[in-house]
Amino acid sequence: MRSNHFSGYAAILGRPNAGKSTLMNALLGSKLSIATHKAQTTRHQIMGIYSEEDCQIIFLDTPGIIQPKYELQKAMMRFVEKAEKEADVMLLLVDLKRSFTQQERDKKNTPNASTELVDHELLGHVRSQHKPVILVLNKMDTVPEEWLKKVQGAYEEAFTFAGMQAISALEQHGIPALIDQLKTKLPKGPAFYPKDELSEHPLRFFVSEFIREQLFLNYHEELPYSATIEILEYQESPEIDRIMADIVVNRNSQKGMIIGKKGAAIKQLGIQSRASIESFLDKQVHLELHVKVREKWREKEHMVRNLGYRE
Repeated sequence: MRSNHFSGYAAILGRPNAGKSTLMNALLGSKLSIATHKAQTTRHQIMGIYSEEDCQIIFLDTPGIIQPKYELQKAMMRFVEKAEKEADVMLLLVDLKRSFTQQERDKKNTPNASTELVDHELLGHVRSQHKPVILVLNKMDTVPEEWLKKVQGAYEEAFTFAGMQAISALEQHGIPALIDQLKTKLPKGPAFYPKDELSEHPLRFFVSEFIREQLFLNYHEELPYSATIEILEYQESPEIDRIMADIVVNRNSQKGMIIGKKGAAIKQLGIQSRASIESFLDKQVHLELHVKVREKWREKEHMVRNLGYRE
């Protein structure tokens, strides 16, 4: 074991749409986690490996912390709990824009209202683990500096953090400084993975995620939350990868919405999904998509598990 090498796990925790997946991709300099403007895009624990000569950080991107209402959401929260237990250090991601927008709304409706600056439920997740926590204040580019300082002060009064860093994950501001802080919190030890690896997830997993990302970008309201992807066939070859996948929906009425008039919607979904997959794989892809109905799959534990949502 090299005595000057550090390695460990860092869990990224926060509310839906706080920017966790965008942060993960910024930290790695590569797109591993899908990220959209819609909340609860991430459903799994996504692992990304960051390596330098003297360190290796295994980042765990997690679903947004919520109160689960059905089996799929319960499975998502189990991924959060798993990441908390595996982590050597935790990154608590706080959305500055959300709290600032809420404050402006409160002032407009009730001039003397006092906006709650600290998400105590979120803090409860890290407090119970008794591990180093770095407070990460995201979207610093969207709020006044005095608001950033106000939120920072409130969180530092509420909890003893191992460090703090203001960032813009989208603009990649503050990312090198955050990595420098993380390095000082890692235990000594050898690398867990080869230094040229980015993740241990199989290609099938990333393919299904890129298709699901396009569902969020192309369809509205509840539909993307009611669908998942099942890879039926994946044939690799030097020239082209051939992929067949099912889009699984929650009820029969959603099937026609996915397909669209004369198949236009699913054709567009296929074109955009294929482009994302080809960019990731850096090779040509033939993608075939079909729609399958599994009534109320999100609410049935065995279906949720069979569709890949297991720890």
